[in-house]
Amino acid sequence: MPCSPRMSNMKRLTVSIVLLGLLAAACGTARTGGIGPSPSDTPSSSPSIRPSNSPPPTPSPRPSYSMSPHPIQTKTPEPPPPTGQIPDSLMGTQWYKLPTSKKVVALTFDAGANADGIPSILATLAETGVPATFFLTGKWVEVYPEYSAEIGAKYPVGSHSYSHPDFTTLTDAEIESELSKAAAAIESATGLDPHPMFRFPFGASNDHCIDLVNSLGYGAISWTVDTRGWQGTSGGQSVDFVLDRVLDGLQPGEIVIMHVGSNPDDGSTLDADALPRMVEEIRAAGYTFVTIDQYL
Repeated sequence: MPCSPRMSNMKRLTVSIVLLGLLAAACGTARTGGIGPSPSDTPSSSPSIRPSNSPPPTPSPRPSYSMSPHPIQTKTPEPPPPTGQIPDSLMGTQWYKLPTSKKVVALTFDAGANADGIPSILATLAETGVPATFFLTGKWVEVYPEYSAEIGAKYPVGSHSYSHPDFTTLTDAEIESELSKAAAAIESATGLDPHPMFRFPFGASNDHCIDLVNSLGYGAISWTVDTRGWQGTSGGQSVDFVLDRVLDGLQPGEIVIMHVGSNPDDGSTLDADALPRMVEEIRAAGYTFVTIDQYL
């Protein structure tokens, strides 16, 4: 007996319901692990998929680093003070003492021969904290560049000419050459420009020589007391003799001249040997120590 259209429709509906049930059961099994990749095969996070028409993501800002650990200086530095200025009290003359009434002493050392006393002198100055001024020849700094650099790093320097000649026997051109060659050698060895301090070799000068060195940017620095330590023991001198000369001449603004080398005949270094006691006794007399450039 043929089925009516209504019965056929009911059968189709029943079959559809059964199929949907079976499909739902299969999906539930897959979701609970029965089907599909194991947890170990599943990536920890799914890649985000950006639609082709969306803008690219904004990258995270990176920290900025400066090549220098210090902030960039934006303020224009002040220009250095002018060098080579000669005070009026040094024009046409020399300083035999400092222009002051204070109880101060300037220890000065000439370097033109050897350097036998240098290690002891530098050690004493460092240990006592005493400042000093050095007058160097160009030839000396060329022979002793390491000592010259050490001096230049700690103390002011002046020119003592290039080859230590008697300036009163030279022509103007020869004097100019002595000073220019000395300045170049001293600056190369010490890093310091010796202007405006100059000391005549042997202390030999005249009015013309003084005027000429003034025109070349130098003021002449003489001395109040020569220790005569350079004469050595063979010349009848001693440490006590050196000390007595300095202390007997003690006065405000005293300029003491000593030498860094040894006596060529006996090898004595009386100035270096006397220096520790000299510093102690000058201080005991109520004096302090200064450098020549403090008054220029």
